[in-house]
Amino acid sequence: MRLGDGDVVCVAQKVVSKAEGRLIALAEVTPSAEAVELARRTDKDPRLVQLVLDESTEVVRSKPGVLIVRHRLGLVGANAGIDQSNIEHGDGGEQALLLPRDPDASARRLREALQAGSGARLGVVITDSSNRPWRLGTIGAAIGCAGIRVLDDRRGGHDIYGRELQVTLINRADAYATMATLVMGETTERIPVAVIQGLAPDAVDEPASRIIRPLEEDLFK
Repeated sequence: MRLGDGDVVCVAQKVVSKAEGRLIALAEVTPSAEAVELARRTDKDPRLVQLVLDESTEVVRSKPGVLIVRHRLGLVGANAGIDQSNIEHGDGGEQALLLPRDPDASARRLREALQAGSGARLGVVITDSSNRPWRLGTIGAAIGCAGIRVLDDRRGGHDIYGRELQVTLINRADAYATMATLVMGETTERIPVAVIQGLAPDAVDEPASRIIRPLEEDLFK
């Protein structure tokens, strides 16, 4: 497939994490007393809970079967994005896959390599599955970006009737991730990359970290 100017290459987080060596054997994890107690309350493996705590800055909510945390990257979700599906569990026992240490840096490296090989001006989005409060089901979300405008700020502009826009902030990065996830799938499809074509090259290069809402704007704390 030939890549062209403006194409956005969307890559599943799982293959990025595997390439960056983020696979951890649970046999090598020693749970703390905090992890053991939290595992008891959530009916989870204490070793997995320890990894979640190591990757997080705050436990947001917990109950049997559910552990919602704030990841050190600022993402809020279940189990700090740590996954045990679609990874090999060898003779050494169960393993778990962590998010990339710096998904935006991963996206930048991928973009540089792809642009060098194709000669095209590209965007790159690293996608992951995400759940949203008060909505059922998972969708794709951007956790790492390079070469795209992640937020399209329309505040100060006007709608079709001339009314000034006060709060309109369009999340382009998550829109790309969601489109790509429809093609890539989230279970057994084995399609880790999707390319969105037909877009003009972005003049702005923003990281996915810009999407994270500042803590001082959290209305539910």
